Amino acid sequence: MFEHLQPLPADPILNLMVQYRQDTNPNKVDLGVGVYKDEAGNTPIMAAVTEAEKIILATETTKSYIGPAGAEGFNHHVSRLLLGNQHSVLSDQRLAIAQTPGGCGALRMAAEFVAKCRSDVTVWVSTPTWANHIPLLQGAGLTIAEYPYFDKDTKGVQFDAMMDMLSKQTKAGDIVLLHGCCHNPSGADLSREQWDAVAALCVEKGLMPFVDIAYQGLGDGLGEDAYGLRKLADTVPEMLIASSCSKNFGLYRERTGAVMVLAASAEQAKISGSLLFSTIRGHYSMPPAHGAAIVETILSNEKLTQMWDTELTEMRQRILQLRHALADQIAAAGCEQSFAFIPEQKGMFSFLGISKEQVARLRDEYSIYMVDSSRVNIAGLNSSNLDYVAQSLTNVLKG
Repeated sequence: MFEHLQPLPADPILNLMVQYRQDTNPNKVDLGVGVYKDEAGNTPIMAAVTEAEKIILATETTKSYIGPAGAEGFNHHVSRLLLGNQHSVLSDQRLAIAQTPGGCGALRMAAEFVAKCRSDVTVWVSTPTWANHIPLLQGAGLTIAEYPYFDKDTKGVQFDAMMDMLSKQTKAGDIVLLHGCCHNPSGADLSREQWDAVAALCVEKGLMPFVDIAYQGLGDGLGEDAYGLRKLADTVPEMLIASSCSKNFGLYRERTGAVMVLAASAEQAKISGSLLFSTIRGHYSMPPAHGAAIVETILSNEKLTQMWDTELTEMRQRILQLRHALADQIAAAGCEQSFAFIPEQKGMFSFLGISKEQVARLRDEYSIYMVDSSRVNIAGLNSSNLDYVAQSLTNVLKG
């Protein structure tokens, strides 16, 4: 059965991790892997998470199954973190929600749910989008189309081109995948006015928004980063949400996320939930419990919530400081090309806007690692490597 199989190409980011680990250069810098790093280059466990785990260890009494929908308390708190405590979707019981194995699990279960509802829809994704979006959606059999998003010249959003395509090329019932905040890989986010226009277009054209929000709190703040999602929930009758606790709680390996279906009525939400839970049962049956227990413990405890919010604020501010520092250091190194756009972008990622050949030179000559698209993880920078990265980039750009 297996003798005809051929090896598949290595995942570019995972392959980059291998190359980085094997590199013996003491000055090597990893700007490729999408995890938050502190000043020491570590991905720490947040103090609020450590305190929550102590509580769980002292109070947990069972390791029994939690069911396809996951932990009820986790679902309660995460839905309010995203939508706000007083949103009418919650009071009107128009929401079906399930805890999932990370944001990937949420995306895939939403895709499988859509495939069971309708097979003739097209899912529109931004150009570019996160590398795993299309495989996750296509794996459920969905048709993918792309809309213009990132402008390589201005380093911002091609909003007019985006709206023009979505208004002219889509059909009623199509789905538009939107990054809730901190667009990955570009860092270019929609403004509030642009979110308002997208919401109006979805109503006008009968489109269903599908918001992937994996970085809430790492852009402008917890509430600010949820503006677009909440505006859509205020405006459209139906909507999908995939959320992740990997970045803002630092729970990468715990695989903690949620999928949400916003329906037009409480009855439709109940029916949607039954289909969603049945879909989950046929895939991984039920999610792991530990990460969800951590999030629930934090968000149900006022002291831990404040501790977590303070830590998250420090992470967000550090990333912004690094953005400013990188742009300043590149300019100070004598680079003729301006990188003033970097502080204007949000979250952990930005494109440097350099060629694959220049990316390869940075890797081969200076041991600075990033993916071929020149996407960099800003959180991989620190006071020890900023000057080195800025000078190396300047050297490469000078030829």
